[in-house]
Amino acid sequence: MSTEKVHSMSRRKFCLCCASAAGLAATGCWLTPSQAFAEAKNLVDVFRDEAAKAKIKVYKVRGNIAVLEGSGGNIAVLTGRDGKVFVDAGIANSRPRLLEAANGLSHEPVSYLINTHWHFDHTDGNQWLAEEGAAVIAHENTHKHLQSAHRVDDWDFLFPSSPLAAIPTQVFSSELALQLNAQAISLRYYQPAHTDSDISVYFANADVLHCGDTFWNGIYPFIDYSTGGSIDGMINAASMNVSSVTDKTIVISGHANPVGNRQQLIAFRDMLTGIRDNVAGLKKEGRNLDEVIAAKPTSAFDPVWGKGPVGPDFFARLVYYGV
Repeated sequence: MSTEKVHSMSRRKFCLCCASAAGLAATGCWLTPSQAFAEAKNLVDVFRDEAAKAKIKVYKVRGNIAVLEGSGGNIAVLTGRDGKVFVDAGIANSRPRLLEAANGLSHEPVSYLINTHWHFDHTDGNQWLAEEGAAVIAHENTHKHLQSAHRVDDWDFLFPSSPLAAIPTQVFSSELALQLNAQAISLRYYQPAHTDSDISVYFANADVLHCGDTFWNGIYPFIDYSTGGSIDGMINAASMNVSSVTDKTIVISGHANPVGNRQQLIAFRDMLTGIRDNVAGLKKEGRNLDEVIAAKPTSAFDPVWGKGPVGPDFFARLVYYGV
């Protein structure tokens, strides 16, 4: 089987897996393969359709910080006299339920939105949050990607440029410090990792770190090579996350279990490193993509990490392209 055929087949399986994952968010259970196939018009439309009916779960994390789960990536909300501060915007179709959940935390207006990176499941809600009064803050590469059309090959989707209201109004290149709601908030660029636009958001007073999609808590991550992501970048970001926290830090992931800790960050980094080394060793032996996938380089990690929307074969392919 040719590499291109493996690529196309893997992409389709990924779309079906993500359709199944979207069903999990909406119904509390994974879709069967046949249900996922029926739903898979395209990955982005499936996510948007499911977000329109998904329940939003609220996790009160520490102090005045909570996490909203159920609309794309995990969203952090900081409440206080300066207004609500959202970290990530989720998918726009979730607007009524996100507002209901956020207003259950406090009645202050939305004042700020921070995007951890450019992907639609973290920025699709930018426009409505801006309409609610949020100033949108992001890395300069998020600003760049949202301003122009961009195709993500592994999602088989061309994203158009975003409406003007959805474009971040405050951008930075390396670090940015904010003081809001009695929290010192540090925004820090990772360098290319999951994409070329990833940032961390650290609430210093509460000792809470939001890692965006540089941390998928308990499942294999997606890596977007189309906008600068790579397996080595993900490992570097994971190592940076581990070194940035203590055993007392609460860690918010981009996907899966939203409330994590340092030990889970370490396990994630070690999984990435182990699979990278396995794939690199096979590639050094001269094995092509088909042969690497057939060798099951992720098998030791699959029982824990292989049950999410990014399956073992697809993740092996993502790693292969980066070593």
